[in-house]
Amino acid sequence: MAVLAIDLGGTRIKLGVVQDGQILARTILDARSQEGLEAHLPMITEQLKEIAPAQAEGIGMAFPSLVDSRTGKVTRDSGKYRDSLDLDLNAWIEREFAIPFAIENDARLATIGEWRFGAGRGFENVVMITLGTGIGTSAVIGGRVLRGPHGQAGCLGGHTIANVGGHRCPCGAIGCAEAEASTSNLDLLAHEDPGFRTSALHRESRLDYAAVFRAARQGDTCAMRLRDRSLDVWASVGISLVHAYDPEILIYGGGIMAAGEEVLGPVRERVLRDAWMPWGTLSVVPSQLGDDAALLACEWLVQSKRMEKDEIAFA
Repeated sequence: MAVLAIDLGGTRIKLGVVQDGQILARTILDARSQEGLEAHLPMITEQLKEIAPAQAEGIGMAFPSLVDSRTGKVTRDSGKYRDSLDLDLNAWIEREFAIPFAIENDARLATIGEWRFGAGRGFENVVMITLGTGIGTSAVIGGRVLRGPHGQAGCLGGHTIANVGGHRCPCGAIGCAEAEASTSNLDLLAHEDPGFRTSALHRESRLDYAAVFRAARQGDTCAMRLRDRSLDVWASVGISLVHAYDPEILIYGGGIMAAGEEVLGPVRERVLRDAWMPWGTLSVVPSQLGDDAALLACEWLVQSKRMEKDEIAFA
């Protein structure tokens, strides 16, 4: 039976119908996450009902912050959909769809998608870093998804300190990797560079890492500094996670990875050079599923929650 999937991104809301590891239908909405989630619920409802099959097993949601997957509640906002802490998503799903609901952190679901269907398939120990509006991380250890007692284990790799005395992060800490090298803070980082006003980046109507890499290829010194510093941060996150979780494979995904080997090449080189791995060589690879990873994982999420309930019922 099919599962309805919702992936709440910072810039796009992706909706899909997933069955047997395949996306049967999909649609994309403009997120405007600063407006909150409640304002989007009517359109999400309408679009899901348009693509939904006659019967669905449940609804899975990927959310861009910390959640309690047991209760279906958001426990911390990250600057996106800030009203979500006060929303009863369980009641919304019951009222509009009357089918089971499961929610999980978006980076964790992307990791699950790659582990089950993509670059991490066949591995029991997987770490993934998602480079996009923010920096998301997650881990699978010994074939089990790492969650921890409060749902945050593995998810906060983007909030490892990359620059003591650096920029303040939305999480409240100073110098987090996300504050030092993510799209959410790129405009500030660029304006702080002494060469920004004479850089091609100053003329960009929308400053993102695609623009940074494009200008860097053309020899723009401001863009080259931003690129190289970001590559160092992204590699340092990978090294920290390798030391913390001892994975067999490290996957880099997210929108910034559209640059391909321009990102992965130097990041892989530094991770393999500097990470302490006396046991051998780690696989450092790009994601295979891209934007589909979290949507595909929603099927696993819904089915796993149903199995947990079945086990409790028969205990």
